[in-house]
Parts: sequence; C-alpha cells; structure tokens
Amino acid sequence: MSEFIPAFDWTRVMVEPWTVNLPITLWIALMGFLITAACGLIGNYLILRRMALVGDAISHSVLPGLAIAFLFSHSLKTLPMFIGALVAGIVTTVLIELIHKKTRVKQDAAIGITFSSLFAIGVIIISFGQTDAVHLDAECVLYGEIAFVGFELVQTELSPGALSVVEKIPVLNSELFLSGNMLTIAPPSVIRMAIVTSVTLLLILIFYKELLVTSFDSGLSSSLGINSTVMHYALMGMLSVIIVSAFEAVGAILVIAMLILPGATASLLVHRLPPMFAITIVHAIFSSVGGIHLATWLNCSPAGAMVVAGSILFLAAWFFSPSQGLLQRWFGRKLEGLDQAEGNCLTKG
Repeated sequence: MSEFIPAFDWTRVMVEPWTVNLPITLWIALMGFLITAACGLIGNYLILRRMALVGDAISHSVLPGLAIAFLFSHSLKTLPMFIGALVAGIVTTVLIELIHKKTRVKQDAAIGITFSSLFAIGVIIISFGQTDAVHLDAECVLYGEIAFVGFELVQTELSPGALSVVEKIPVLNSELFLSGNMLTIAPPSVIRMAIVTSVTLLLILIFYKELLVTSFDSGLSSSLGINSTVMHYALMGMLSVIIVSAFEAVGAILVIAMLILPGATASLLVHRLPPMFAITIVHAIFSSVGGIHLATWLNCSPAGAMVVAGSILFLAAWFFSPSQGLLQRWFGRKLEGLDQAEGNCLTKG
C-alpha cells in the first residue's frame, strides 16, 4: 500500500507548488479554475433542465469534428480544431432534438445513440488520418493534459524603450514574466478560457430571466414572449464553446464531471440560483487548488486530481448539508423515533 500511495511530505506537497514550481502551478491552477467555473455555471442550467447527459454527448461527439478538421487542415492548430469541434457540438445538439422530436425515442436514448455513434465515427476517422509527422493522441483526446498549459506561453516582443521600463518594475523583472526581451503575457489556452468564462458569466447576467423561466416552465416563457427553442439552442451553443475550449486541457471525459459536480454540490446546499452560482465559483477555486496538491502528492494527472477534489467537496456537501445531508436525515429520523416513542409512553401512561 505504501508503494501505491506515496508518503505525504508537507513541504513537497503543500509548499513547493507555490514556491519552487510557482510559474507552472499558477497557470495550471488558473486554467483549472476557469474551466471548472465556466462548466459549473452552465452546468447549473443543465441540472435544472435535467439535461446533464447532453454535456456528456457533446464532449464525446466533438471528436469527429476534431478529426475532420485535422484531415482538411493537416495540422493541429487551434483555429481549425476549434471550428471543427464547435460545429460537431452544434450538430450533436440538433441531432438529439431531431431524434427525440421526430421519433418515439426518449431523450436519454437519443443522447446515447447520438454521442456513441459520433464518437465511434471520430475513432475511425482518426485511424485514417494518422501520419508519421503528425497524429492525434487518443489519451490526450480522452483525458487532456492540463499540466502542459504552463509551457505554452504567449510572448510579445518588446521595444528597447518598453524593455527598460519593464526592467525597472521588480514584480515584472522575473523569470515568470520576463525572458530576455520577451514579455510573457499568458498561455494561449488560458487566455482563450478566460475569455470564454467571462463571456459565459456576462451572458448569464444579461439573459438571466430568460434562462431561468425557460429552465422551469416553457409554457410560462411562451406567455411572456420568450422563445424557449431559441434559448435552448443558444444554451447548447454556449455549452459547445465551453467544452471545446476546455477540451485540450481536460479531454472528453473529465469535462463531464466539471459540468455536473459544481452544480450538484450547490444544489445540495441552497435552493436559489444566485447562491448556487456563488457556490459554483467557490467550488471551482477549492477543486482546482486541491487538485494541484493532490496531483503533487500522488504524482498523477492534475485534471483528474481536480475532479477527485471536486468529488470530495460533493461528498462533504452530501454528508453535511443542513437541509439534505445524510447526517441531517439520520438525526431527523432519530429525533422522529424518539418523539414517537415518547408519544407512545404518554399514551400508555
């Protein structure tokens, strides 16, 4: 057992990630937070609409989009991969709705048919598209690799005048931000995910009423002049963008947990949507930071460790929730049993 689980070294696990390895840890933790926050925010609506499996379907079905984009572009550049995966995500949503509405097949069955078929098509296309020079890594597609985020920094070349100004600022004059005459801004994937997360939050704030009403009562939304179909496809389109943006870092599998765990944890603790959003952000912070330390301790994938940390937070909420927790229910039954026994004694007396 000791060989399977390494010994816990406080300095190596808790201190070194934020001191010795700070340049890498910072970007990994930030990327993990942004992905979990964006997925969790949109995941709240999926849970309310009982459509959690749609995120599963889209995350799997982007694979053929990536494969087709690779075959046409013969490269793994970000833009064609993003476009291909986004189109695949939207096509998945449309296919699910067509199968569900035009046949007698239930929605869960339509989701299973769509994502499994498209995922299989993607696997076949990948096998056709492999070359000696460039190939798609199946493990990266499934699990992603968030640990590589810090190694792909965007560097903007500075003029001599700007360089002299930067060198006078101590906080910028470090290996993390300055290398020669190149100013490091941020890894491109982190920049992209930050934009996606910010846009997601902004759209939720702008269309809060529309999303809330269509999530609970489509009939009421129609009476208020809100097109529930348009809102549904807009939500699915945003979901596709988030999944595609997170795909490179966490793959097709782990992103499903990041879509569901924050919202599921929040739903155990509160019953109103605004507090659920706040808990989702807190969940994203603790799961990303906790995942960093867990990955350092066990020497495992940071993305997988972040999901495990998020699962631990869900279990904690499940046990200790003041309204729905297991402990609350257990004590409630105990008190109810004592009240019944006391009532029976009084009756007999």
